Amino acid sequence: MSEEEMRVRLKYVVEDVDRHGNIRLYYRRKGSTKVRLPGPLGSPAFLAAYKAADSGAPPAKADDGKVKVIKAGSVRWLCVQYFQSAMFNELDARTQYVRRGLLERFCQNKDDGDKPYRLILPRHLRQRRDEMMDRPEAANGMLKALRQLFKFAVRYDHHDDNPAAKVEYLKNKNPDGFHSWTLEEIARYEARHPIGTKARLALALMLYSGQRRSDIISFGRQHIRDGRLIFTQHKNRNSKPVRLEIPVIEELQKIIEASPCGDLTFLVTEFNRPFTSNGFGNWFRKRCDEAGLTDCSAHGLRKAAASRLAELGCSEFEIMAVTGHSTSKEVTRYTKAASQKKRADSAMKRLSAEQK
Repeated sequence: MSEEEMRVRLKYVVEDVDRHGNIRLYYRRKGSTKVRLPGPLGSPAFLAAYKAADSGAPPAKADDGKVKVIKAGSVRWLCVQYFQSAMFNELDARTQYVRRGLLERFCQNKDDGDKPYRLILPRHLRQRRDEMMDRPEAANGMLKALRQLFKFAVRYDHHDDNPAAKVEYLKNKNPDGFHSWTLEEIARYEARHPIGTKARLALALMLYSGQRRSDIISFGRQHIRDGRLIFTQHKNRNSKPVRLEIPVIEELQKIIEASPCGDLTFLVTEFNRPFTSNGFGNWFRKRCDEAGLTDCSAHGLRKAAASRLAELGCSEFEIMAVTGHSTSKEVTRYTKAASQKKRADSAMKRLSAEQK
């Protein structure tokens, strides 16, 4: 391929002339960081760096700050192929962002990105995992990302094995996950944030719908039809969409009607714009702190909603119809305490009756 053909086919490649008259090649795309490309144009080093920049992968840099050449067959090279695949690009934007970050950190640690991915064995990954024993969630996140990377490698015939799949996850120090709100904590929040406030509306939307914060920030009047909240969950909406129709109970309807709402979404920022998921999380965190609930979070309300349904005697399938879970595993974790309490009450009633 000639240089002239290269200029036509490769988008976003520009030339800058430095103060010494030397021509420098750069990848420059609106909304992206300007990336220096090694010359000459069309060389293997140039093409590897261009491919990495075009995939959105941050360029690897040496200690002297210069851009490294991505070695064919290296872990970083495999990451670039993965980032360009349909398998990666069909993921939600948030999942892409998190996974890309995990893989980049893996590549940067001890220059693991330069190592041949075909030579990586389970024992190598166990060693990396064990170095993070004080942060089991971070270690497990790294392993999950690597499992998907090598799953891609196997699926696209870059490799015939998935070493990460053979490495065990570390035991989580907090197996119960986010703290589930108690009835007393809900009452404290409601006392601090009465009906008619945005803070109370946020609580009600989560508590009476059982949805994630990524869903409730998008809820608006257009989602309520014939007394039902009709929507597709944000999580996995591009890969495994879950559409739900949940009745709007009287208490939630009353709070919505008494609350300040935006035009397209019930919840809006002080600038009358819809919240982002992270922005809402930070805002709601402050509302919890105002009520003295430092251990409570938005996700904990989803667990509380599921637990309350369990205490009312709802089956796992009924709860799943509200929360949108596709399997009962997560619902069982949410409702474990409530189910235990209910079964214990039933057992002791029988024992008490037998003693009479």
